[in-house]
Amino acid sequence: MNERKTDIMLYIILAISILIFLYINVFSTWNHRSLADRRRIGDRAVDQEGDHISSCGGTERTTQGFLDSDDAETMKIQAVDSLDGQPLKEEASSVHFEEDTGEKEHKINPTGWHLFVDLDNLLMYVYKDGEPVKTYEVSGGKPSAPSPIGTWRIISKDTWGEGFGGAWLGFNVPWGKYGIHGTTEPWAVGRSNNSKGCIRMRNEDVRELYGIVPHNALVTIVYEGMPFYPMRDGDRGSDVQAVERALKKLGYYHGSEDGVFGSSLKNAVLKFQKENKLYATGVINNSTYERILQLEKEYDEKQKQLNRQQEEERKRLEQELE
Repeated sequence: MNERKTDIMLYIILAISILIFLYINVFSTWNHRSLADRRRIGDRAVDQEGDHISSCGGTERTTQGFLDSDDAETMKIQAVDSLDGQPLKEEASSVHFEEDTGEKEHKINPTGWHLFVDLDNLLMYVYKDGEPVKTYEVSGGKPSAPSPIGTWRIISKDTWGEGFGGAWLGFNVPWGKYGIHGTTEPWAVGRSNNSKGCIRMRNEDVRELYGIVPHNALVTIVYEGMPFYPMRDGDRGSDVQAVERALKKLGYYHGSEDGVFGSSLKNAVLKFQKENKLYATGVINNSTYERILQLEKEYDEKQKQLNRQQEEERKRLEQELE
């Protein structure tokens, strides 16, 4: 009898152990996914009130999306060193980070209103006629949806809904609809860059800014620590515009500097890669990007040297004529 009771107890313990295992590995996973789904739905609801309406840069870039693309597959096939047949150490999805160099020089227009947005320090400095007026905490675009780096103008103002904090100040960015607005996630302001490209502020701050900054005010956005993402046909952004500008200097690109990666830029990249003995995929990965920047820097140095020589020659001729 005692043996039977012992067997029954062992079966009961085994059954309970199985139930606990199932709960931990099945039910808890289901609950976690349900929670994640609810969060995604919540995020979409916020986006419908906020960034999604304004576009805020459009489609996000994702490393996984790039790895799943035909371009990435092509790069994997071609990524073999021609000298020794060994795979290259660099992957197509490699990400390069630049460090913040510290205190930045605020190049501000001496007249009128000028906003200087520092996304490394998550601060906005407001100037009027070259003098500081106000400082606000802000949040910019996440790495996969970066804010437009450069200097722009405020070309539109509106009192949009709650997702925008009741205020919108739009920029003249050619590749998407970007601007300054409020947020339903004020806890991220001043702490992390997590928007789809727009500059977010606390609602009370953006309403104050809306009241004092006029149309045509300048907005300079800097982000030295912005991570690098591979660029390919269809991408948009300040980094694409920087490549357009560099390849135009180097004589490879002849289109407009609109920040949109189209067929003409892809052809220019292909030509650049072939002439510089890089894998000709039309995709700008780390190797291609760094080579473009290196040659652009050399080009700029030669232009400065040429300008100095021309200036010295001009002064010499003026002295001979005196």
